[in-house]
Amino acid sequence: MDALLARFQARNPQPKQFAARARVLLLLYDNGVPIDVALGALDFEERAIERGSWWEARPGIRLFTCSADDLVVYKAFAARDRDWSDVDRILAVQRERLKIDQILAELRPLAELKEDAAIVPRLERLIRKHGLGA
Repeated sequence: MDALLARFQARNPQPKQFAARARVLLLLYDNGVPIDVALGALDFEERAIERGSWWEARPGIRLFTCSADDLVVYKAFAARDRDWSDVDRILAVQRERLKIDQILAELRPLAELKEDAAIVPRLERLIRKHGLGA
């Protein structure tokens, strides 16, 4: 953690204390891009791994991927403009296959840890835009 804090600016006044509690180190890259460093096995991450599956990208090339539901959570948590565009597209393509209640239940505590009250309402607006119910 010290090496990261030496290289990047912290986004909160007590980064070590916050990271110990939240298991996320919130940093800022030199160009202003926020960086969220997960510090080991959040409960959500363990569940995302359990829900993951293998995907054959090409013959002989298999990748372990997260579910579309968990990808929405990851993207919404990152909350960059391009991530919100990705969330919008996932909602449009996956539609009724998504477990909206699960997505919101996983995202709420993560947004609280990040101390970003705008994440969940923004996702809820996109969900309504696509006519998907929670």
